[in-house]
Amino acid sequence: MALPKLNVPKYKLKLPSDGRTVNFRPFLVKEEKILLLATESGEQESIVSAIKDIIRDCTDIKDVEKLATFDIEFVFLQIRTKSVGESVDISVTCPDDEETIVAVSIPLDEIKVVKTRGHKKDIKLSDDVAITMGYPSLETFVAMNFSDDAGMDQVFDMAASCVETISDANQVYDCSNIPKKEVMEWFEELNSKQFGMIQDFFEKMPKLSHTVSVKNPNTGVESEVVLEGLASFFA
Repeated sequence: MALPKLNVPKYKLKLPSDGRTVNFRPFLVKEEKILLLATESGEQESIVSAIKDIIRDCTDIKDVEKLATFDIEFVFLQIRTKSVGESVDISVTCPDDEETIVAVSIPLDEIKVVKTRGHKKDIKLSDDVAITMGYPSLETFVAMNFSDDAGMDQVFDMAASCVETISDANQVYDCSNIPKKEVMEWFEELNSKQFGMIQDFFEKMPKLSHTVSVKNPNTGVESEVVLEGLASFFA
């Protein structure tokens, strides 16, 4: 005799990047198990695979690999909110002494994707040369959120992976047709100010952000702490 099936609730959200409506459902225990095993292993490939599978299985998004990083953060957070609770408990270090740790409960529906004013994908490096940037892939997103060794080499690699076009006065070069090694070598020819513009693009791209107020029980000092990126809310 077949056991009864439970009805799974359905929800809607709008992607921060383009306002597209997405249908989604909470993840099931079998999917949560895969995610927990992946995060416990600490292996980036496992985490990437788990997040991809959950977004693909729990939404009607077909092109997960093409989602902007902040779309991935937002969609995953919405799925998690409807799956395991409307709030998350995290530990925050008090900024006044930089050592006292306090527990904070954050309502997940208050966490928004914040867009920095003036942020643009088109960057003019000189009078003649400009580039158009894209946002990091899911693999890069996980590496930057769950890795402790995100250094300059990774920034170069990410920049080369994300640049869409390079243009001068005569031509627009489609970087999808240019070997990544060649693009990285081109970046190495930039001066510090020009490469700083690219770093600024990544630093100011839209991201999950939420400000919490904390009170240090040892000093009585109240402070505000800004939490950014999915890893800050991941539990």
